[in-house]
Amino acid sequence: MLAAVPLLVQQYTPADVENGGRLYEANCTRCHGPDGDAIAAADVGHGKFRRAAADDEVIRLIINGVPNTAMQAANNISEQQARTIVAFLRDMAAAAARRAATPGNADRGKEIFEAKGACNTCHRVNGNGARLGPDLSDVGQLRRAVDLERSLLDPDASVLPSHRSYRVVARDGATVTGRLLNRDSFTVLLLDSKEKLRSFSIGNLREHGFVDKSPMPSYRDKLSSQELADVVSYLVSLKGQATP
Repeated sequence: MLAAVPLLVQQYTPADVENGGRLYEANCTRCHGPDGDAIAAADVGHGKFRRAAADDEVIRLIINGVPNTAMQAANNISEQQARTIVAFLRDMAAAAARRAATPGNADRGKEIFEAKGACNTCHRVNGNGARLGPDLSDVGQLRRAVDLERSLLDPDASVLPSHRSYRVVARDGATVTGRLLNRDSFTVLLLDSKEKLRSFSIGNLREHGFVDKSPMPSYRDKLSSQELADVVSYLVSLKGQATP
């Protein structure tokens, strides 16, 4: 009963996984971590549980909790919602198995991040790099490895709302795209591609709004499978600088 047991296979839809991911992030990440491996005895990120063998049993664990442990009952989660969380856990475990086939090295990943990948021309890590893209200093605490991998391979498919670029078009047709810093009823404040602060009066704009596509390039044909695994390992290792 105390041995780690893999989840038994069931079929889930991409929508199940997506919905379960949101619920997992809101209810489970604090204890289990974004990759589900923060608790060694309950490595849910690899589909292993101490007290469950089948998905239905995991659903009951989520809803009812485990007495005398930190796993509390989730009274705010329905059975269907718990089922989507299990779908998300299964997807996470499958991704972990793929990564296990090509283990990454964080040190090599850092070198690729800064050199071949040129990622620090847009991103900042612990005070080093540019500010055009999101600061990645603690990205390993915030996002799963599979999500980071997806961002590298297909940036347009996984743009977080807070990371979308913003474009303004002046009445003369001049266009500027950058990172939105502030917007109110009268002005738009951007950090443009040269890291220059730009302020625009909304009354002087022909149009303005968020850009659906990511400005980040895809690394699908730029990095080998090993290099991709290395970069993901490096990003996962970024947990933020410890406070002295």
